Amino acid sequence: MKTKLKIKKGDQVVVIAGNSKNTSEPKTVLAVFREAKRVLVAGVNLRTKHKKATQENPKGERIQEEVPIHVSNVMLWDSSQNKAVRKRPVQES
Repeated sequence: MKTKLKIKKGDQVVVIAGNSKNTSEPKTVLAVFREAKRVLVAGVNLRTKHKKATQENPKGERIQEEVPIHVSNVMLWDSSQNKAVRKRPVQES
């Protein structure tokens, strides 16, 4: 059974827990993993991955990449009110 989450890919969210919680600007959701109840947010929860040296790249390198965080650590951002909200804003048509 699939878990229903309030957050979708492309939404603007604010991190409310963890190392990035004090940054008030909204971030974009890159991916949603429903089974694990996790979301991938741009620029949040960065990890350094070391790439081994190869013949094409003899020096090797260190790459920073985002790692998913739990969905309970983010809140939706409502741009009309300029604050984080619990529920998705209703679109008037």
